[in-house]
Amino acid sequence: MNMAAWLARAGRARADLPALVREGTVVATYSRFAENAARLASALRGPLGLAPGDRVAIVAKNSPHYLDVLYAIWWAGLAAVPVNAKLHAAEIGWILENCGARLAFAGSGQDAEIGAYAPDTLREIVTIDGPLYRRMLEAEPVPPATCAPDDLAWLFYTSGTTGRPKGAMLSHRNLMAMSLAYLSDVDPTSPGDTLLHAAPMSHGSGLYAMAHVARFGVNAVTASGGFEPAEVFDEIARTPGLSMFAAPTMIKRLTDHPGETPVGNIRTIIWGGAPMHVADAIRAIDRFGPRFAQIYGQGETPMTTTVLSKADIADRDNPRWRERLGSAGIANSAVEVRIDGVGGAPGVSGEILVRGDTVMRGYWGNPQATAETIREGWLHTGDVGAFDADGYLTLMDRSKDVIISGGTNVYPREVEEVLLAHPQVHEVSVIGRPDPEWGESIVAYYAGDAEPSALDALCLERIARFKRPKAYVRVEALPKNNYGKILKTDLREMDRRAHADSGEETQQ
Repeated sequence: MNMAAWLARAGRARADLPALVREGTVVATYSRFAENAARLASALRGPLGLAPGDRVAIVAKNSPHYLDVLYAIWWAGLAAVPVNAKLHAAEIGWILENCGARLAFAGSGQDAEIGAYAPDTLREIVTIDGPLYRRMLEAEPVPPATCAPDDLAWLFYTSGTTGRPKGAMLSHRNLMAMSLAYLSDVDPTSPGDTLLHAAPMSHGSGLYAMAHVARFGVNAVTASGGFEPAEVFDEIARTPGLSMFAAPTMIKRLTDHPGETPVGNIRTIIWGGAPMHVADAIRAIDRFGPRFAQIYGQGETPMTTTVLSKADIADRDNPRWRERLGSAGIANSAVEVRIDGVGGAPGVSGEILVRGDTVMRGYWGNPQATAETIREGWLHTGDVGAFDADGYLTLMDRSKDVIISGGTNVYPREVEEVLLAHPQVHEVSVIGRPDPEWGESIVAYYAGDAEPSALDALCLERIARFKRPKAYVRVEALPKNNYGKILKTDLREMDRRAHADSGEETQQ
């Protein structure tokens, strides 16, 4: 089944309902949205000569046109390659070459940047809402192409925190299962409910657009096409029944923003992309109320490994509420989740494995990585976690981030949670530093005004002595990627250089 069939259905059955909105103004009803996709698809398959299965990239900030393009690609039976528009043009060029993209849709101003690094396979760069784009909208509309469930729909390039990103091949079946799981487990949606895209449509936020099309909801974007707390507050104020996907760093900025807004208009704020520290989660809940849900997933099984529901987050009277708030919730109903090699024993940590209809087909052009990652039908996530007796999964860390000190595993997140309890610590990341005696020693990098001695006392008070950092390094800010994830790889390299220069390990 072609994912575009949901849009074709909405265009017929709910023709006059608002579909795409920008800054409170309806840009397209469902009939117009479907017609735009059908006309763009006609041009892609006709004058531009693309064939079923060809890859088409989208390199643009959020806008209503983004979804016109995405659905047009599927409508034509092609595969979409949404690319983070904040990447350097050389990085974008590498992705276009790696996937063999035949055409790229680009935001205004990004077309020239892409052109400088365009691979030979790229036939055309279409500027969104430019002259060629507008001519494409004059093409005679065509019906949606027929697609098999396992045909490639979305080539999802990982954020590439280490090495080159890999392209996770997501099929129409994957996206459909993910969308139905969203409606079942995360955020039941009714016609007219709004999803605000303040996070990039090239990743998590865009993945949730499909569920809203399926339920005749509204997809809205901010005026800037990105995330600014004041803009989000304005959108909430004028939009009852609003949901949005946000990274923890975004929720922290919303929590800290001084503006007032009618929180009753918020339906659900879904956090994901990285764990949220418990102290930050409680502050957000105290300000906005029990309107949050948490999802854990990755590009290889998008948005669908576990879910911590709104009901769980709202249940403050539960004696295990704080503990559950620090978890990633229970297995999503679309998948099976288990811990490798522990036979279901609660409290025992290991690599998290996932199996189900949301798991990718494999990595584009990389059969070796596919074979290493998907074994006997199970996706090996590379994340370490443990289930409790009630089936709630706690994430420890990425397997590569676990610190082995004196032969004992230390999970950085546990130490980070303690350090973030200090009111003068704004953000923190704990890494391992090579140590000739212990294998690795524990080092905490943090932004804030807290004194190292105070942080050391806090750790000694709350966690085992062997888990406390041997060094505390104060910095202005921690290195992050374009989605706000802290880059431990960059931090370890920064520490390696600094430690090589100093030749000693001291509290700083």
